[in-house]
Amino acid sequence: MAASMKRLALLTLLLFVSSASAAESTAAQRGKKALEETAFIPAFWKKSVVQDAWKAWPGVKERPANYAEAFRDRYGLHESPYAPGPMPMGLRKAKRIFEDGIGADCMLCHGGSVLGTSYLGLGNASLDIQTLFEDFNKVDGLPKPPFTFGNVRGTNEADGFGVYLLGFRNPDLSLSGKFVDLGLRDDTCADVPAWWLLKKKRTMYYTGATDSRSVRSLMQFMMHPLNGPEAFAKAEPAFRDVQQYLLSLEPPKYPFPIDTERAKAGEAIFRENCAKCHGTYGETWTYPNKVIPLAEIGTDPVRHGSVGVKYGQAYAESWFAKEKDGWFVDGKLLRWTPGYQAPPLDGIWATAPYLHNGSVPTLYGVLNSKSRPKLYTRSFHTGEADYDKDRVGWKITELKAPPPASAPGSEKRKVYDTSKSGRSAAGHTYGDDLTDDERWAVIEYLKRL
Repeated sequence: MAASMKRLALLTLLLFVSSASAAESTAAQRGKKALEETAFIPAFWKKSVVQDAWKAWPGVKERPANYAEAFRDRYGLHESPYAPGPMPMGLRKAKRIFEDGIGADCMLCHGGSVLGTSYLGLGNASLDIQTLFEDFNKVDGLPKPPFTFGNVRGTNEADGFGVYLLGFRNPDLSLSGKFVDLGLRDDTCADVPAWWLLKKKRTMYYTGATDSRSVRSLMQFMMHPLNGPEAFAKAEPAFRDVQQYLLSLEPPKYPFPIDTERAKAGEAIFRENCAKCHGTYGETWTYPNKVIPLAEIGTDPVRHGSVGVKYGQAYAESWFAKEKDGWFVDGKLLRWTPGYQAPPLDGIWATAPYLHNGSVPTLYGVLNSKSRPKLYTRSFHTGEADYDKDRVGWKITELKAPPPASAPGSEKRKVYDTSKSGRSAAGHTYGDDLTDDERWAVIEYLKRL
Protein backbone atom coordinates (compact mmCIF):
# COMPACT_ATOMS: atom_id res chain seq x y z
CA MET A 1 0.00 0.00 0.00
CA ALA A 2 2.78 2.42 0.92
CA ALA A 3 4.59 1.64 -2.33
CA SER A 4 1.42 2.34 -4.32
CA MET A 5 0.98 5.65 -2.56
CA LYS A 6 4.57 6.61 -3.34
CA ARG A 7 4.09 5.75 -7.02
CA LEU A 8 0.88 7.81 -7.10
CA ALA A 9 2.63 10.76 -5.46
CA LEU A 10 5.52 10.51 -7.93
CA LEU A 11 3.10 10.36 -10.88
CA THR A 12 1.24 13.38 -9.56
CA LEU A 13 4.51 15.29 -9.18
CA LEU A 14 5.59 14.40 -12.73
CA LEU A 15 2.23 15.54 -14.12
CA PHE A 16 2.50 18.80 -12.17
CA VAL A 17 6.06 19.43 -13.40
CA SER A 18 5.06 18.63 -16.99
CA SER A 19 2.04 20.92 -16.77
CA ALA A 20 4.08 23.72 -15.23
CA SER A 21 6.77 23.33 -17.89
CA ALA A 22 4.17 23.56 -20.67
CA ALA A 23 2.62 26.61 -19.05
CA GLU A 24 6.00 28.32 -18.93
CA SER A 25 6.64 28.13 -22.67
CA THR A 26 7.63 31.54 -23.98
CA ALA A 27 5.76 33.57 -26.58
CA ALA A 28 8.65 32.99 -29.00
CA GLN A 29 8.44 29.22 -28.51
CA ARG A 30 4.70 29.30 -29.08
CA GLY A 31 5.22 31.42 -32.18
CA LYS A 32 7.75 28.99 -33.62
CA LYS A 33 5.37 26.11 -33.02
CA ALA A 34 2.51 28.02 -34.65
CA LEU A 35 4.59 28.76 -37.77
CA GLU A 36 5.79 25.20 -38.09
CA GLU A 37 2.53 23.39 -37.37
CA THR A 38 -0.44 25.61 -38.26
CA ALA A 39 -2.16 26.02 -41.62
CA PHE A 40 -3.31 29.64 -41.47
CA ILE A 41 -4.86 29.55 -44.92
CA PRO A 42 -6.99 26.85 -46.58
CA ALA A 43 -5.50 24.62 -49.24
CA PHE A 44 -5.11 25.93 -52.77
CA TRP A 45 -4.81 22.53 -54.42
CA LYS A 46 -5.99 18.92 -54.11
CA LYS A 47 -3.80 16.65 -52.03
CA SER A 48 -2.37 14.75 -55.03
CA VAL A 49 -0.86 17.85 -56.65
CA VAL A 50 2.64 17.41 -55.18
CA GLN A 51 2.91 13.83 -56.41
CA ASP A 52 1.44 14.72 -59.82
CA ALA A 53 3.26 18.02 -60.47
CA TRP A 54 5.67 16.33 -62.91
CA LYS A 55 2.76 15.93 -65.35
CA ALA A 56 3.06 19.68 -66.05
CA TRP A 57 6.83 19.60 -66.68
CA PRO A 58 7.73 20.22 -70.35
CA GLY A 59 9.03 17.12 -72.11
CA VAL A 60 8.66 14.81 -69.09
CA LYS A 61 6.77 11.63 -69.94
CA GLU A 62 7.06 9.74 -66.68
CA ARG A 63 7.66 10.48 -63.02
CA PRO A 64 11.44 10.91 -62.39
CA ALA A 65 13.07 8.27 -60.23
CA ASN A 66 14.65 10.96 -58.02
CA TYR A 67 11.34 12.78 -57.78
CA ALA A 68 11.74 14.54 -54.42
CA GLU A 69 15.04 16.11 -55.51
CA ALA A 70 13.75 16.97 -58.99
CA PHE A 71 10.63 18.54 -57.44
CA ARG A 72 12.71 20.76 -55.13
CA ASP A 73 15.04 21.75 -57.96
CA ARG A 74 12.27 22.76 -60.34
CA TYR A 75 10.59 25.07 -57.85
CA GLY A 76 13.57 26.14 -55.77
CA LEU A 77 12.34 24.60 -52.51
CA HIS A 78 14.37 23.25 -49.61
CA GLU A 79 14.16 20.40 -47.15
CA SER A 80 12.48 21.34 -43.90
CA PRO A 81 14.74 21.59 -40.82
CA TYR A 82 11.75 21.29 -38.47
CA ALA A 83 9.35 18.77 -40.05
CA PRO A 84 11.22 16.12 -42.05
CA GLY A 85 8.98 14.47 -44.57
CA PRO A 86 8.02 14.26 -48.21
CA MET A 87 7.14 17.95 -48.58
CA PRO A 88 9.73 20.75 -48.49
CA MET A 89 9.45 24.03 -46.60
CA GLY A 90 6.62 26.21 -47.84
CA LEU A 91 4.07 23.48 -48.60
CA ARG A 92 1.78 21.83 -46.07
CA LYS A 93 -1.39 19.82 -45.71
CA ALA A 94 -4.50 21.93 -45.18
CA LYS A 95 -8.25 21.72 -45.56
CA ARG A 96 -9.76 22.51 -48.95
CA ILE A 97 -13.45 23.15 -48.20
CA PHE A 98 -14.62 19.58 -47.40
CA GLU A 99 -11.46 17.65 -48.21
CA ASP A 100 -7.76 17.52 -47.44
CA GLY A 101 -5.48 19.42 -49.78
CA ILE A 102 -2.13 21.16 -50.18
CA GLY A 103 -1.55 24.77 -49.24
CA ALA A 104 1.35 27.20 -49.02
CA ASP A 105 2.70 28.88 -45.91
CA CYS A 106 5.13 31.67 -44.96
CA MET A 107 8.18 29.50 -45.52
CA LEU A 108 7.52 29.27 -49.25
CA CYS A 109 9.29 32.63 -49.47
CA HIS A 110 10.83 32.86 -45.98
CA GLY A 111 12.41 29.40 -45.84
CA GLY A 112 15.79 29.61 -47.54
CA SER A 113 19.05 27.70 -47.78
CA VAL A 114 22.72 28.63 -47.89
CA LEU A 115 25.66 26.22 -48.09
CA GLY A 116 23.12 23.40 -48.30
CA THR A 117 21.55 24.14 -44.91
CA SER A 118 17.92 25.22 -44.58
CA TYR A 119 16.96 28.14 -42.32
CA LEU A 120 13.54 29.27 -41.25
CA GLY A 121 13.50 33.04 -41.72
CA LEU A 122 16.11 33.26 -44.46
CA GLY A 123 14.66 34.55 -47.72
CA ASN A 124 14.31 31.86 -50.38
CA ALA A 125 16.70 33.06 -53.09
CA SER A 126 15.99 30.01 -55.30
CA LEU A 127 12.19 30.04 -55.47
CA ASP A 128 10.32 30.05 -58.79
CA ILE A 129 6.91 30.86 -57.36
CA GLN A 130 5.42 31.54 -60.80
CA THR A 131 6.28 28.08 -62.11
CA LEU A 132 5.01 26.45 -58.92
CA PHE A 133 1.59 28.08 -59.14
CA GLU A 134 1.34 27.55 -62.91
CA ASP A 135 2.21 23.85 -62.65
CA PHE A 136 0.04 23.14 -59.62
CA ASN A 137 -2.94 24.99 -61.09
CA LYS A 138 -2.55 23.12 -64.39
CA VAL A 139 -2.45 19.72 -62.70
CA ASP A 140 -5.45 20.68 -60.56
CA GLY A 141 -7.47 22.02 -63.49
CA LEU A 142 -7.39 25.59 -62.20
CA PRO A 143 -6.84 28.78 -64.26
CA LYS A 144 -3.45 30.45 -64.53
CA PRO A 145 -2.48 32.93 -61.78
CA PRO A 146 -4.35 36.25 -62.22
CA PHE A 147 -1.13 38.27 -62.38
CA THR A 148 2.60 37.57 -62.41
CA PHE A 149 3.70 36.12 -59.06
CA GLY A 150 7.40 36.11 -59.93
CA ASN A 151 9.48 37.45 -62.83
CA VAL A 152 12.89 36.09 -61.83
CA ARG A 153 13.76 33.09 -59.67
CA GLY A 154 14.54 34.13 -56.12
CA THR A 155 12.31 37.21 -56.27
CA ASN A 156 8.55 37.58 -55.98
CA GLU A 157 5.70 40.04 -56.31
CA ALA A 158 4.66 39.96 -52.65
CA ASP A 159 3.65 43.62 -52.75
CA GLY A 160 1.33 42.83 -55.64
CA PHE A 161 -0.21 40.00 -53.62
CA GLY A 162 -1.24 42.43 -50.88
CA VAL A 163 -2.58 45.02 -53.31
CA TYR A 164 -4.50 42.43 -55.33
CA LEU A 165 -6.05 40.54 -52.41
CA LEU A 166 -7.13 43.65 -50.49
CA GLY A 167 -8.96 44.72 -53.65
CA PHE A 168 -11.55 41.99 -52.96
CA ARG A 169 -12.18 42.98 -49.33
CA ASN A 170 -14.40 45.35 -47.41
CA PRO A 171 -12.76 47.28 -44.55
CA ASP A 172 -13.78 44.54 -42.07
CA LEU A 173 -12.08 42.00 -44.39
CA SER A 174 -15.35 40.42 -45.51
CA LEU A 175 -15.40 39.66 -49.24
CA SER A 176 -16.89 42.51 -51.25
CA GLY A 177 -18.02 40.45 -54.23
CA LYS A 178 -16.14 42.71 -56.63
CA PHE A 179 -12.55 43.64 -57.41
CA VAL A 180 -11.19 47.15 -56.96
CA ASP A 181 -7.83 47.82 -58.58
CA LEU A 182 -5.79 49.52 -55.86
CA GLY A 183 -2.83 50.13 -58.16
CA LEU A 184 -1.66 46.60 -58.85
CA ARG A 185 1.87 46.23 -60.26
CA ASP A 186 3.69 42.96 -60.79
CA ASP A 187 7.16 44.07 -61.87
CA THR A 188 8.87 44.96 -58.57
CA CYS A 189 11.08 41.83 -58.34
CA ALA A 190 11.26 41.96 -54.56
CA ASP A 191 14.14 40.18 -52.84
CA VAL A 192 12.97 38.54 -49.60
CA PRO A 193 14.66 40.07 -46.51
CA ALA A 194 15.74 37.91 -43.58
CA TRP A 195 13.34 37.80 -40.64
CA TRP A 196 16.15 38.24 -38.10
CA LEU A 197 16.58 41.87 -39.25
CA LEU A 198 13.19 42.85 -37.83
CA LYS A 199 14.44 43.07 -34.24
CA LYS A 200 16.46 46.20 -34.99
CA LYS A 201 13.89 48.00 -37.10
CA ARG A 202 11.22 50.50 -36.10
CA THR A 203 9.63 50.07 -39.52
CA MET A 204 9.05 47.26 -41.99
CA TYR A 205 9.31 46.83 -45.75
CA TYR A 206 11.81 48.34 -48.15
CA THR A 207 10.36 51.84 -47.98
CA GLY A 208 10.03 51.86 -44.17
CA ALA A 209 6.30 52.44 -44.59
CA THR A 210 4.88 50.23 -41.83
CA ASP A 211 5.43 50.25 -38.07
CA SER A 212 7.40 47.18 -36.99
CA ARG A 213 5.20 46.82 -33.88
CA SER A 214 2.28 45.89 -36.12
CA VAL A 215 1.25 42.26 -35.84
CA ARG A 216 -1.63 42.48 -38.28
CA SER A 217 0.71 43.54 -41.08
CA LEU A 218 2.25 40.08 -40.84
CA MET A 219 -1.14 38.53 -41.57
CA GLN A 220 -1.85 39.93 -45.04
CA PHE A 221 -0.97 36.62 -46.70
CA MET A 222 -4.07 35.15 -44.99
CA MET A 223 -6.41 36.86 -47.48
CA HIS A 224 -7.36 33.54 -49.09
CA PRO A 225 -10.97 33.76 -50.36
CA LEU A 226 -12.07 31.08 -47.89
CA ASN A 227 -10.76 33.10 -44.91
CA GLY A 228 -13.39 35.46 -43.54
CA PRO A 229 -13.02 38.12 -40.81
CA GLU A 230 -13.38 35.51 -38.09
CA ALA A 231 -10.26 33.67 -39.31
CA PHE A 232 -8.13 36.81 -38.87
CA ALA A 233 -9.49 37.48 -35.39
CA LYS A 234 -8.86 33.87 -34.38
CA ALA A 235 -5.27 33.88 -35.69
CA GLU A 236 -4.20 37.24 -34.27
CA PRO A 237 -3.11 35.93 -30.82
CA ALA A 238 -0.95 33.30 -32.52
CA PHE A 239 0.66 35.97 -34.68
CA ARG A 240 1.52 38.01 -31.60
CA ASP A 241 3.56 34.97 -30.59
CA VAL A 242 4.91 34.59 -34.13
CA GLN A 243 6.15 38.17 -33.99
CA GLN A 244 8.04 37.39 -30.79
CA TYR A 245 9.61 34.38 -32.50
CA LEU A 246 10.74 36.56 -35.40
CA LEU A 247 12.29 38.97 -32.92
CA SER A 248 14.22 36.10 -31.31
CA LEU A 249 15.92 34.88 -34.49
CA GLU A 250 19.68 35.18 -34.91
CA PRO A 251 21.59 34.94 -38.21
CA PRO A 252 23.88 32.00 -38.93
CA LYS A 253 27.57 32.63 -38.44
CA TYR A 254 29.94 32.75 -41.40
CA PRO A 255 31.42 29.21 -41.43
CA PHE A 256 34.74 29.82 -43.20
CA PRO A 257 38.01 31.36 -41.94
CA ILE A 258 38.12 35.16 -41.64
CA ASP A 259 41.27 37.26 -41.93
CA THR A 260 41.04 39.06 -38.58
CA GLU A 261 43.59 41.77 -39.40
CA ARG A 262 41.92 42.63 -42.69
CA ALA A 263 38.50 42.54 -41.00
CA LYS A 264 39.73 44.96 -38.34
CA ALA A 265 40.88 47.37 -41.05
CA GLY A 266 37.53 46.88 -42.81
CA GLU A 267 35.62 47.77 -39.66
CA ALA A 268 37.32 51.17 -39.51
CA ILE A 269 36.49 51.82 -43.16
CA PHE A 270 32.91 50.65 -42.62
CA ARG A 271 32.40 52.92 -39.62
CA GLU A 272 33.66 55.89 -41.58
CA ASN A 273 31.71 55.23 -44.78
CA CYS A 274 28.72 52.96 -44.09
CA ALA A 275 27.67 53.12 -40.43
CA LYS A 276 25.70 56.36 -40.73
CA CYS A 277 23.07 54.46 -42.77
CA HIS A 278 23.55 50.79 -41.79
CA GLY A 279 24.50 51.19 -38.14
CA THR A 280 27.26 49.71 -36.01
CA TYR A 281 27.66 46.14 -34.74
CA GLY A 282 28.70 44.28 -31.64
CA GLU A 283 27.38 44.36 -28.08
CA THR A 284 26.68 48.10 -28.18
CA TRP A 285 25.20 48.17 -31.70
CA THR A 286 23.32 51.10 -33.18
CA TYR A 287 20.85 51.28 -36.05
CA PRO A 288 19.49 54.61 -37.39
CA ASN A 289 16.37 53.34 -39.25
CA LYS A 290 17.33 55.75 -42.00
CA VAL A 291 15.36 56.14 -45.24
CA ILE A 292 17.54 57.30 -48.14
CA PRO A 293 15.76 59.45 -50.78
CA LEU A 294 15.50 57.95 -54.25
CA ALA A 295 17.52 60.77 -55.79
CA GLU A 296 20.42 59.92 -53.49
CA ILE A 297 20.35 56.13 -53.40
CA GLY A 298 19.72 55.84 -57.15
CA THR A 299 18.43 52.26 -57.04
CA ASP A 300 15.50 51.00 -59.10
CA PRO A 301 12.41 53.13 -58.26
CA VAL A 302 9.69 50.65 -59.30
CA ARG A 303 9.24 49.07 -55.87
CA HIS A 304 8.94 52.52 -54.30
CA GLY A 305 6.11 53.48 -56.63
CA SER A 306 4.30 50.13 -56.55
CA VAL A 307 2.31 50.79 -53.38
CA GLY A 308 0.45 54.02 -53.95
CA VAL A 309 -2.13 56.34 -52.40
CA LYS A 310 -5.15 54.30 -53.43
CA TYR A 311 -3.88 51.18 -51.69
CA GLY A 312 -2.69 53.20 -48.70
CA GLN A 313 -6.17 54.63 -48.21
CA ALA A 314 -7.82 51.21 -48.46
CA TYR A 315 -5.28 49.74 -46.02
CA ALA A 316 -5.77 52.59 -43.55
CA GLU A 317 -9.52 51.97 -43.55
CA SER A 318 -9.16 48.22 -43.12
CA TRP A 319 -8.92 45.89 -40.13
CA PHE A 320 -5.14 45.76 -40.64
CA ALA A 321 -4.79 49.43 -39.66
CA LYS A 322 -7.09 49.39 -36.63
CA GLU A 323 -4.63 47.58 -34.41
CA LYS A 324 -3.58 50.50 -32.23
CA ASP A 325 -3.96 54.27 -32.32
CA GLY A 326 -0.94 56.53 -32.39
CA TRP A 327 1.37 54.68 -34.78
CA PHE A 328 2.58 57.27 -37.30
CA VAL A 329 -0.90 58.86 -37.56
CA ASP A 330 -3.79 57.71 -35.38
CA GLY A 331 -5.18 54.46 -36.71
CA LYS A 332 -2.96 54.40 -39.80
CA LEU A 333 -0.09 51.98 -40.05
CA LEU A 334 1.19 53.14 -43.44
CA ARG A 335 3.22 56.22 -44.22
CA TRP A 336 4.81 57.68 -47.32
CA THR A 337 8.60 57.84 -47.41
CA PRO A 338 10.88 59.47 -49.99
CA GLY A 339 13.00 56.40 -50.69
CA TYR A 340 14.32 53.09 -49.40
CA GLN A 341 15.36 52.18 -45.87
CA ALA A 342 19.01 51.14 -45.45
CA PRO A 343 18.70 47.73 -43.76
CA PRO A 344 20.71 46.25 -40.90
CA LEU A 345 23.47 43.98 -42.21
CA ASP A 346 23.40 41.17 -39.65
CA GLY A 347 24.10 37.86 -41.39
CA ILE A 348 24.62 39.65 -44.69
CA TRP A 349 26.97 36.91 -45.92
CA ALA A 350 23.96 34.54 -46.05
CA THR A 351 21.44 36.86 -47.68
CA ALA A 352 22.67 37.18 -51.29
CA PRO A 353 21.61 38.45 -53.77
CA TYR A 354 21.63 42.13 -52.80
CA LEU A 355 19.70 45.39 -53.21
CA HIS A 356 15.92 45.41 -52.77
CA ASN A 357 15.37 43.68 -56.12
CA GLY A 358 18.11 41.05 -55.81
CA SER A 359 19.90 42.47 -58.85
CA VAL A 360 23.46 42.24 -57.46
CA PRO A 361 24.68 38.67 -56.77
CA THR A 362 27.69 39.49 -54.54
CA LEU A 363 28.88 41.94 -51.91
CA TYR A 364 31.79 42.87 -54.15
CA GLY A 365 29.26 44.07 -56.71
CA VAL A 366 27.48 46.12 -54.04
CA LEU A 367 30.76 47.93 -53.33
CA ASN A 368 31.84 48.27 -56.97
CA SER A 369 28.94 49.23 -59.22
CA LYS A 370 31.08 48.97 -62.35
CA SER A 371 31.54 45.23 -61.76
CA ARG A 372 27.83 44.38 -61.62
CA PRO A 373 26.67 41.93 -64.31
CA LYS A 374 23.94 43.12 -66.67
CA LEU A 375 22.57 39.78 -67.90
CA TYR A 376 23.30 36.58 -66.01
CA THR A 377 22.09 33.30 -64.59
CA ARG A 378 23.12 30.97 -61.79
CA SER A 379 22.52 27.40 -60.67
CA PHE A 380 19.91 28.24 -58.00
CA HIS A 381 21.41 25.42 -55.95
CA THR A 382 22.70 26.45 -52.54
CA GLY A 383 25.67 24.18 -51.88
CA GLU A 384 29.24 25.22 -51.18
CA ALA A 385 30.07 24.80 -54.88
CA ASP A 386 27.46 27.45 -55.74
CA TYR A 387 28.67 29.99 -53.17
CA ASP A 388 31.30 32.62 -53.98
CA LYS A 389 33.51 32.80 -50.86
CA ASP A 390 35.70 35.54 -52.30
CA ARG A 391 33.11 38.04 -53.51
CA VAL A 392 30.56 36.75 -50.97
CA GLY A 393 27.32 35.75 -52.62
CA TRP A 394 26.25 33.50 -55.47
CA LYS A 395 28.42 32.38 -58.36
CA ILE A 396 26.95 33.48 -61.67
CA THR A 397 27.38 32.99 -65.40
CA GLU A 398 27.20 36.15 -67.48
CA LEU A 399 25.22 35.88 -70.72
CA LYS A 400 25.53 37.66 -74.05
CA ALA A 401 21.86 37.34 -74.98
CA PRO A 402 18.58 36.56 -73.19
CA PRO A 403 16.74 33.27 -73.78
CA PRO A 404 14.73 33.13 -77.01
CA ALA A 405 11.08 34.18 -76.90
CA SER A 406 10.12 30.54 -77.53
CA ALA A 407 11.81 29.33 -74.31
CA PRO A 408 9.52 28.13 -71.49
CA GLY A 409 8.80 30.69 -68.79
CA SER A 410 10.62 28.55 -66.23
CA GLU A 411 13.82 28.93 -68.30
CA LYS A 412 13.37 32.66 -68.85
CA ARG A 413 12.98 33.20 -65.10
CA LYS A 414 16.45 31.75 -64.53
CA VAL A 415 17.94 34.82 -66.21
CA TYR A 416 18.32 38.19 -64.49
CA ASP A 417 18.12 40.98 -67.06
CA THR A 418 18.93 44.32 -65.44
CA SER A 419 17.48 46.21 -68.41
CA LYS A 420 13.94 45.10 -67.50
CA SER A 421 11.47 47.15 -65.47
CA GLY A 422 12.05 46.77 -61.74
CA ARG A 423 15.40 45.02 -62.22
CA SER A 424 17.95 47.79 -62.59
CA ALA A 425 21.24 47.20 -60.78
CA ALA A 426 22.05 50.91 -60.72
CA GLY A 427 22.54 53.03 -57.62
CA HIS A 428 24.15 52.52 -54.22
CA THR A 429 27.50 53.66 -55.63
CA TYR A 430 29.03 54.56 -52.26
CA GLY A 431 31.71 51.88 -52.57
CA ASP A 432 32.96 53.16 -55.91
CA ASP A 433 35.24 55.67 -54.21
CA LEU A 434 37.03 52.98 -52.21
CA THR A 435 40.23 51.38 -53.39
CA ASP A 436 40.06 47.67 -54.18
CA ASP A 437 42.07 46.88 -51.04
CA GLU A 438 39.56 48.86 -48.98
CA ARG A 439 36.64 46.98 -50.58
CA TRP A 440 38.15 43.60 -49.76
CA ALA A 441 38.75 44.75 -46.19
CA VAL A 442 35.12 45.85 -45.80
CA ILE A 443 33.93 42.53 -47.24
CA GLU A 444 36.11 40.65 -44.73
CA TYR A 445 34.53 42.67 -41.92
CA LEU A 446 30.99 42.07 -43.22
CA LYS A 447 31.56 38.32 -42.93
CA ARG A 448 31.66 38.80 -39.15
CA LEU A 449 28.24 40.43 -38.83
